[in-house]
Amino acid sequence: MSKTSSTSKMPSYMSKTIVRRGIGDRTIRFKCSLQNTILDVLRGRGWQEVVGDGEWDFYWCDREWLKENYDHIYLPEYAKICHFRNHFELTRKNLMVKNLKRIRKQTEREQGKLEAQAYDFYPTTYELPSEYHIFVEEFKKNPGIVWIMKPIAKSQGKGIFLFRKLKDITDWKKGEYQREPDPNKEIPETYVVQRYIENPYLIGGRKFDIRVYVLVMSYVPLKVWLYRGGFARFSNTRFSLNSIDDAYVHLTNVAIQKTAPDYDPEKGCKWSLQQLRKYLVAKHGIELVRKMLNMIDDIFIKSLHSVQKVMINDKHCFEMYGYDILLDKNLKPWLIEVNASPSLTASSKEDYDLKYGLLDDVLNVIDLENRLTGKEKHIGGFDLIWDDGPVMADEGNMDCMSSAAFTSNSFLGCHCDRKRQLKQLYKTLQSAKKT
Repeated sequence: MSKTSSTSKMPSYMSKTIVRRGIGDRTIRFKCSLQNTILDVLRGRGWQEVVGDGEWDFYWCDREWLKENYDHIYLPEYAKICHFRNHFELTRKNLMVKNLKRIRKQTEREQGKLEAQAYDFYPTTYELPSEYHIFVEEFKKNPGIVWIMKPIAKSQGKGIFLFRKLKDITDWKKGEYQREPDPNKEIPETYVVQRYIENPYLIGGRKFDIRVYVLVMSYVPLKVWLYRGGFARFSNTRFSLNSIDDAYVHLTNVAIQKTAPDYDPEKGCKWSLQQLRKYLVAKHGIELVRKMLNMIDDIFIKSLHSVQKVMINDKHCFEMYGYDILLDKNLKPWLIEVNASPSLTASSKEDYDLKYGLLDDVLNVIDLENRLTGKEKHIGGFDLIWDDGPVMADEGNMDCMSSAAFTSNSFLGCHCDRKRQLKQLYKTLQSAKKT
């Protein structure tokens, strides 16, 4: 990693207020494990890049570094790091489902079945090989339906396949792998098997899922920011259940789709969330889309609550999750998975601009420069949706859902001139300090 000067050009909306300003009287020092958009953002803020074992104030680390070092280092009061210690409780597929099942059972026990149904936003799921025989019972109740197998700790579509017959997953049959006759037979990797959503919402005959960015600054109390921008990722081939072996039909991961023979890198397979929202409103009306967006917000909060008591909260930690949501043909949103390290590598100029703004605003929310009051509801493209309870929108701030009934401070897919918002925010804060 090359060391860059701390006098790198800052965004114009920041330069007047924080030139050479850092922690105390010095420049903020950062480390970064990645060589992509986040490194560009950190360098672009005028912070000082630390190479080697030097002291740092901010570290965008990888998960491997966190696992090896977190328990053995001392972090100064102001230091920030980009993962919670046991982030995997939400982002590993089997643990996410385990935690969601637990809170659903708890809700049913304490509040009744009707309230527990609010957690029915993820497909029927089992862990293999440990729950193989329980899965078989469910499988036999629903002959002929499609199931999807996913390794618990891989990303970018690796290892995923669809099936209709038990013979396709005999490697995960519980107990088979423990027999001694074939010592060369490897223990099967842990997978989750999920009921495949056979009725996805289609646009142009193609399946898509939605990537949404959720920033958690604290679990105790729970403080959650939602980014307005994001994207829908489309498959490259028209949807059909007649070809369950075709990854280009069923998997929307860019890493998969860009290998398709007819993939067009200029055109890509993405829509912005603003495009998607406009399309859905035009086709279904604002009320149905508002209901769908409220359900998506509910998924964020309920999933975070499911791990709140098991997550190791630390004031030095934050997490920018990449949520993957699938819509079915009835506009019901389904939680597919949550990513602790969503891809920050851009696939196009538009993708780069989105991710640069997203990451820059993550740093604005973290506020190592100590410019904010802590009472802000909007910072750049981020909106505060939960602060130890739901956050309501200010009157007159109904950006794209023009209805007084829409009171949540959530504006997913709404337009946001983030640079203008930040310029106005910092100008207001500066004026307040002068008075």
